[in-house]
Amino acid sequence: MSTVPPPPLAPPRGPGRRARLVRWYRSRSLRGRLTFLSAAAVAVAIAMSALACWFIVEKQLYGQVRTELLDSPQPQKVPGLMYCASSPQEAPTAQGGSSTENNTPLRDVQFVIANTGQVCFPVRLGRAVVLQPSDAQAYHLKTGQSIIRDGHYTNGDPAVVRISFLPSHTYGPVLAMVATPTRPIEESLQGLAVLLGAVSLGGILLAAVAGRLVAHSSLKPVDQLSDAVEHIARTEEVGTTIPVHGDDEIARLSTSFNSMSTALANSRERQTRLIADAGHELRTPLTSLRTNVDLLIRSDDTGRPLPPATKTKLLGNMKAQMQELTVLIGDLLQLSRPDTPKAGPNLTVVALHEIAGRAVERAKLRGPGLVFEVATEPWYAHGDAAGLERAVINLLDNAVKYSPPGGTIEVRLHQGVLTVRDHGPGIPPDELQYVFDRFWRSPSSRQLPGSGLGLSIVAQSVREAGGEVTLGPAADGGPGALATVRLPGGPAPE
Repeated sequence: MSTVPPPPLAPPRGPGRRARLVRWYRSRSLRGRLTFLSAAAVAVAIAMSALACWFIVEKQLYGQVRTELLDSPQPQKVPGLMYCASSPQEAPTAQGGSSTENNTPLRDVQFVIANTGQVCFPVRLGRAVVLQPSDAQAYHLKTGQSIIRDGHYTNGDPAVVRISFLPSHTYGPVLAMVATPTRPIEESLQGLAVLLGAVSLGGILLAAVAGRLVAHSSLKPVDQLSDAVEHIARTEEVGTTIPVHGDDEIARLSTSFNSMSTALANSRERQTRLIADAGHELRTPLTSLRTNVDLLIRSDDTGRPLPPATKTKLLGNMKAQMQELTVLIGDLLQLSRPDTPKAGPNLTVVALHEIAGRAVERAKLRGPGLVFEVATEPWYAHGDAAGLERAVINLLDNAVKYSPPGGTIEVRLHQGVLTVRDHGPGIPPDELQYVFDRFWRSPSSRQLPGSGLGLSIVAQSVREAGGEVTLGPAADGGPGALATVRLPGGPAPE
């Protein structure tokens, strides 16, 4: 029993033409893609226009031939003297050339006798038209009716044929066939096709050149943007901008880049200033600590110990300086967070009135001789509870620091507006614009303890909660300063 071997496995097909075209397109630059797309779009438009023009001209030319053939005089009777053959291919007139008159092709006439099947021609020789089976339908036509069809001569030349029925006493039923050659029309259409092809090719080449120029002009801002980005990556000089022209998508991209570059420059400037200011603020307590430590070590090395009172005072100063360093480092960590508010897991619903109450209790410990007048209403806001509590504590610490002995600090919370007012010396008008800057301290209060970061932390914490904070003179024109914090929320938790 013989078995049929399985057909051989077909070799794996490589990537198709479409895949290769996609890979080639993706490997091009943006300028090359724009050039290709513009040239392709124009090529399709020109090709469609050329094809439409060619088909319209073809239809009109052939329609004109058919109309002229229908309007031309047709044979009214069968000639008495004719040359006949058994078929068009055997007729001697089939070998005749194209007869013309005044450079206009003459119509060729032949008659088909139904009883004998012979094909007859008038005395004037013409060219024979090949018969088709459908021509027999003309025997059923009435006088004056005719059929128009496409055909060809026995030598293969194309023609348009009009067929009509003629009764004859001599030959019986006869078909009269009048043909008009259409070779000139085809030659004209071929010439038109060549002309349209040349025009289309020229248009495509011009479109490619124009697309290249348009792509170069349109992508010039992108080149400038790329140069600026490469310059920043190479030199790390943020803040570089590019010129913006117009208000299109490229202009918007350039504007966005300029905004980003400016923001990066400002961020680096703030970072540099923060590092410089932090180094300056850290230098003073560290220098004092090193001096005190050196004094203790030198007293032990020389064998002359310090008096107990002096040593106790020196250790107390060192402890205060270390506490100042701890506070400063905590403030720096607080300020190391982003300046912009962001939603995160630490943002929850917090009771601002409870935070204010806890902050007042802590402030009373730091200012035991001060009077606190507190009036708070329930208010709930979205924010970081620890950050907001530290912000309120910093405002109260600032009020405690500048309040005179036995002074009064007023704390109010009404409809989401928290105010802290002291009765100290107040803030000069020319210094109000700097109160929330990092490490800024009024010249009149630089002898007081502090790092100049408290109010900066207040501003950052309030902004993160979506609120705003201001600091200015008292509303009634009296002594002291008034700090105002506004936070969105409501009297009940949401």
